[in-house]
Amino acid sequence: MKISGVDIKTLEVPLEKNFKTALREVTTLKTFIIELYTDDGSIGYGEAAATPVITGDLEGNIKDAIYNYIFPAIKDMEVEEIENIMSKINKCLIKNTSAKAAVDMAVYDLFAKMCNKPLYVILGGARDNVETDITVSVKHPKEMAEDAKEYVERGFNTLKIKVGIDSELDIKRVKAIRDTVPKDIKIRLDANQGWSPKEAVRTIRRMEDMGLDIELIEQPVPYYDIEGLKYVTDNTYIPIMADESLFSLQDAVRLLSNRACDILNIKLMKCGGLYNAQKILSIAEAYGVECMIGSMMESGVGISYAASLACGRLGIKRLI
Repeated sequence: MKISGVDIKTLEVPLEKNFKTALREVTTLKTFIIELYTDDGSIGYGEAAATPVITGDLEGNIKDAIYNYIFPAIKDMEVEEIENIMSKINKCLIKNTSAKAAVDMAVYDLFAKMCNKPLYVILGGARDNVETDITVSVKHPKEMAEDAKEYVERGFNTLKIKVGIDSELDIKRVKAIRDTVPKDIKIRLDANQGWSPKEAVRTIRRMEDMGLDIELIEQPVPYYDIEGLKYVTDNTYIPIMADESLFSLQDAVRLLSNRACDILNIKLMKCGGLYNAQKILSIAEAYGVECMIGSMMESGVGISYAASLACGRLGIKRLI
C-alpha cells in the first residue's frame, strides 16, 4: 500500500453559538479535510485547522505545506513504514504543525484500515469510550450561566469556562455559573493566556477562598512565560494546566523538568499529530503527570483522532 496522491477540501460550518475566548471570536468553523490516497484505492482522512492566534498556521500556508513539502516527502512510501514516514513529515519543514497533523492523521487512518482494526486499538486500546466537556464562551456572567444551564440540561457533566478578559468579571462569571448548575457538575477554567502571573494568583486564590470548586485552570499566563506559569502553579492549590505553552517534545521536557504545571493539554494541531502526541504522553508518564487531549475548532474528523488517542492510552485522563 503505497502513498500515491493527496487532495485538500475546505469545510465551512456556521456555529450554533459564537465561540469567544480571550484570544478570538469565531462564528463559522472553517477547516481543511485531507484525503491521502494509496495505489490500491484506499483513502486516509485527516484535518488541519487554521488557528493563526495559536499555531500561526494560515489557510494558504497549510495547503502549500502539504502540497509542496509534506506530500512530496512521503510520496511512494509504504503506509506500514510509520516511523520513516513520520520522520519525513517532521523534517521536511519546521513548524506548520496543523498541516503535519492532518497528514499524520491520514497515515494512521490508512495504517488502521490496512490492519483492519479501529484506530484506538492500534494506539493502545485502553478503553472504548471517553467522556468530554463542552465550552462556555466568555460573555456577560448572566449569559454564561444561562448557557451553562442549557448544556447541563443537554447531558454534559463537565463545563469548560472561558475566562481571561477582566479578572474581576471573570470571578463573577464563574460564580454565576457555579450558583446555577448542580454542585456535582465539574467546572474547568481556560484563561487563554489572559492573566499576568500575579493577577492569576490573586484571582485563583479568591476563587479558592469562595469555594467555587474548580477542577483545573488552563493556561493562565502568556505561552512564553514559563517562569510565570511556574509561579502560578507554585502559589495556588487548583491544578494548573499548560496548553499554548506546549507544542513540542522539547516544550514538554522544559515544562515538566521545571515543574511549571500540573497537567499537560496535548493538541494534535499544536504538536503535529498522533506520532508526536504519543511521545509527549510518554514524557509526561515518565514525570508522573496527567495529560488531557484537546482540539481547536475542528470538525468530527479531527476530533475523532483525539478521541482515538484518548481511548488508546491510559495516561490521558480527560478529553476536551
